[in-house]
Amino acid sequence: MKHNDTDNSILPGIKPVLEQLQSAPDRVDSVTIRKGRKNADTDAIVNLCRRHGVRFTFVQDAALAKLYSGNHQGVVARVFNAGYVEVEDVLEAALNSPMKLVLALDQVQDPGNAGTLARTLYALGGAGIIIPKHNASALGTAAAKASAGALAKLPVARATNLSRALETALDMGFNVYAARFDDNSQNAFTTELYTPAVLVLGNEDKGVRPGVAKRCTASIHIPMQRQFDSLNVAQAGAMLMGCFYSKLQS
Repeated sequence: MKHNDTDNSILPGIKPVLEQLQSAPDRVDSVTIRKGRKNADTDAIVNLCRRHGVRFTFVQDAALAKLYSGNHQGVVARVFNAGYVEVEDVLEAALNSPMKLVLALDQVQDPGNAGTLARTLYALGGAGIIIPKHNASALGTAAAKASAGALAKLPVARATNLSRALETALDMGFNVYAARFDDNSQNAFTTELYTPAVLVLGNEDKGVRPGVAKRCTASIHIPMQRQFDSLNVAQAGAMLMGCFYSKLQS
């Protein structure tokens, strides 16, 4: 589906992208450049991407046209207009939230899932979201729409290394729960859940990565009463957030 100029997560044009990278690089998710497009400005864009750790790729013109159908001058950026904060900022916010819970989305890909999770978290009084810098859903128009405005109100951190972000949470006294079924995982409805906490939700197909799961203090799962593969990550996340919320009410 082609994007148009009403999609405010897409920023086309050499000068606008260059200015965004100069003024607010933390809001740039990625930059896409047409192959063969090389001049002083595109060199500056690439250098700024490298300096600030922003993903950039070179693609054929047809791929750029899929991102933006108008005049893009060979350069298109994806931006998160609300802006990112530091991991510590999200964790600090949790200590002052009605429900002291942070979501860590381990390579969740679908922006609709990310937005829906943000909507549920905000409604229940949760604190914020941590996503990995690479292989995470873009938090643009689709995610913002699914979140019903929640993404603009919740602090979101982009971690270079999600495992290290979880170690920071542990150092700050957080309990870290992985949503996964293994030999030691506990029934989320019956086990004691403690806050402040980080709930790690995994990729739609692969779940929580083993290296990330190792940093978690416990694994929790939703017990199934019928033979069924799994729940959508947004559905499962909402149910698990409800378990944390119920502990506040008991």
